Amino acid sequence: MEAIRIDDPDDERLDDYRTLTDPELRKRYEGERGVFIVESPLAVEALAGSPHAGATRSVLVGERRLARMAPVLAALTDLGATLYTAPAEVLEATAGFALHRGVVAAVDRPDPVSPIELTSSAGLVLAAEGVNDHENLGALFRNAAAFGVDAVLLDPTCADPWYRRSVRVSMGHVLAVPHARTGPWPDGLLAATGDARVLALAPAGKTTVASLRPRSGPVVLAVGAEGPGLTDAVLAHPAIETVRIPMARGVDSLNVATAAAVALSHLTASRIGEG
Repeated sequence: MEAIRIDDPDDERLDDYRTLTDPELRKRYEGERGVFIVESPLAVEALAGSPHAGATRSVLVGERRLARMAPVLAALTDLGATLYTAPAEVLEATAGFALHRGVVAAVDRPDPVSPIELTSSAGLVLAAEGVNDHENLGALFRNAAAFGVDAVLLDPTCADPWYRRSVRVSMGHVLAVPHARTGPWPDGLLAATGDARVLALAPAGKTTVASLRPRSGPVVLAVGAEGPGLTDAVLAHPAIETVRIPMARGVDSLNVATAAAVALSHLTASRIGEG
């Protein structure tokens, strides 16, 4: 494993890593180049053990991180990734911020997945509507991995799960949890989930999550954006059950990722949808 040293932040070999803090610029660049960025040692370690490891284009590592990351870097370079290293000032000038974690990777974006095919054999699905905060989305993927979710569905207005901050906050779990986008909800959600039991999490839900009775078949937990929550069209649909998490007076909701974790823990514990 040999690292190629780069001392010039204008070197074109660093193009995939430029201005990582500009979401709009990155959206255009990553869409045109078919790439996404994985940042932090833990996320890059997860990348090396994921189905996307072989799609890694390159890894950029600070000089001080080379020895500590050696086994992970060797695994990625063995699969064809190019390894670059640079001084801290070059990393900062390229990325647009102080890259304290000292390691990023550029990976080919995968082709979109059919939501119907994705959920065809899933027992537990987490579905998100309008979650446009990258860190909340990343936290949802971390929760999905923690509670054994088989698939994640996103409506068209959710943020990009492959965006750098989503991948980092997910601790790399977005690389392993299968996910797809549906059409607009509620029709897109129901079309993707077939005859699954769809539970919509909302402060005014008719039933508490803890009181749900187990039944056979797959289950979908749907959550909405921070603040507005799920849309009225979803909550009012006759094929969708509304559920809530009981809370103390004066508190009407939780952070979307926290609420999803609470609900998923109940669904997993009671084996809802697993027969």
